[in-house]
Amino acid sequence: MCNDYRYRMPLEQLIDEFAQLRIPLRFPAGRPNLEPREDIRISERAPVILADADGAAAALSMARWSWPGPGGKPVFNFRSDGRRFGQGRCLIPADGFYEFTAPADAAAKRKDKWLFTLAGGGPFAIAGLWRAGAANGEDAWTMLTCAPGPDIAPYHDRHVVILQPPQWGEWLFGRDNEATLLKPLPGGTLQVERAA
Repeated sequence: MCNDYRYRMPLEQLIDEFAQLRIPLRFPAGRPNLEPREDIRISERAPVILADADGAAAALSMARWSWPGPGGKPVFNFRSDGRRFGQGRCLIPADGFYEFTAPADAAAKRKDKWLFTLAGGGPFAIAGLWRAGAANGEDAWTMLTCAPGPDIAPYHDRHVVILQPPQWGEWLFGRDNEATLLKPLPGGTLQVERAA
């Protein structure tokens, strides 16, 4: 499961992506200073995009990745298979995510880290689920997962749901579209490289 991702996109680029979709991007808590981050990990705060209350715009908020689940374990990934999400949909802006495998070098103590990005580059968003006050009163979100696509299958048995910009509004404002959006990407959509 994805427990680390990357977000280095300048805020102006994110605003421009939404402008091209003709979706205003609002900042209810004020315009944040988003620093490029190579690693965003479970329980850290990061930007998330929600449908604005009026349903005509998107709103960027900072919220915690994960909320406590049964037994206190963090819910950082959530299976989307066959589920409906009538409320709480969100987008997690990203430009890369990581998966970890057993080390190729048997003597190594750390797992091998792999960076996945869109082939040809560019931003994307991970489909997510947002809950107000879910982490001891703090707003929190989790990433949705699906069965692995051919680019991910050699590395992991699950796949975070990747949405490209044309799908962002459809996920935030759509209804009953889970089957068309919450699925693995076709082969060749993602490129992978060994990360440090």
